[in-house]
Amino acid sequence: MMNILEKQNCPECKSTLVDDIQNGEIICSGCGVVVDDQIADFGPETVSSNYEDKMKLARATGQTTYSQHDLGITTEISISSKDFSGKTINREVAGQMNNLRKWQQRVRVSSPKERRLANVLAKMGETCDGLNLSRNVLETASMIYRNLDGHIDVKGKSVVCITSATIYMACKQCEVVRSLEEICRGICPAKDVKSKTKLAARYYRTMVMEMGQVHAPVVTMNKYISKIANMTQTEVRVERLALEIAEKTKDSSIADGKAPNGIAAAYLYVASVLLGQNVLQRDVSSVAGVTEVTIRNRCKEILTCYKLKITLRPSLAQ
Repeated sequence: MMNILEKQNCPECKSTLVDDIQNGEIICSGCGVVVDDQIADFGPETVSSNYEDKMKLARATGQTTYSQHDLGITTEISISSKDFSGKTINREVAGQMNNLRKWQQRVRVSSPKERRLANVLAKMGETCDGLNLSRNVLETASMIYRNLDGHIDVKGKSVVCITSATIYMACKQCEVVRSLEEICRGICPAKDVKSKTKLAARYYRTMVMEMGQVHAPVVTMNKYISKIANMTQTEVRVERLALEIAEKTKDSSIADGKAPNGIAAAYLYVASVLLGQNVLQRDVSSVAGVTEVTIRNRCKEILTCYKLKITLRPSLAQ
């Protein structure tokens, strides 16, 4: 494979030069003199169609990421008993590699600030994986926390609470329906969820007030209804009717000062009753994170606004 190089001529006969990519040489098209024998290969890393093979044969590193404190560009020394050719490493060399790996980790987080950043970002990654959040949410949360440095003093604050507040803000920016209590439930023990949620809510309000440039779009009621419908595997026609009822009652003050999860669960339950579907209040309440009494109270308010008269079936939990 040869390409003609424009604007270059042979130093001997002034003929046109061509580059031989396969052999890595630049030769003269007239006299055949090899002008250069070490040219750079600007072609693809590998011709393999398999992604794993491409990554194994690639000379360059992966993409940078904000979810790691060093942006993912630091050399990693893996834990392995074999070298690159598959041969077993003797005990002395393995001990040396272990010491190098320890010092590499210490050098990566040399200052307390970097150590705190690494701990928070690691906790964010674990939480997003546990909650099945997308990579976009993780990257957004990492960028938000990095921007906190110039606005809020995060030193001494709870890693769990500041992580929950940051992920909650990232979910709002990415229009992902997640409550702050749900995020705290996935990051801390059950006995500490209530107290950690209150502290995370305080951190979130501080972040919103101090970081004025952060834009958090309001998550509509339709997204809450769709989320609960997907989690309870509700039929499409029930979800559509619930969305229709929510649209017709949006001008009322039914949602003022109330948890959106409870109202969305009530919309779905009312729609299921109207269509004759056997949906239990117990199942809807467990998914929405509210009590059955809350769903019944919200149903009464919805029926008052919608001017319908139906008999609400009690929960079949007995």
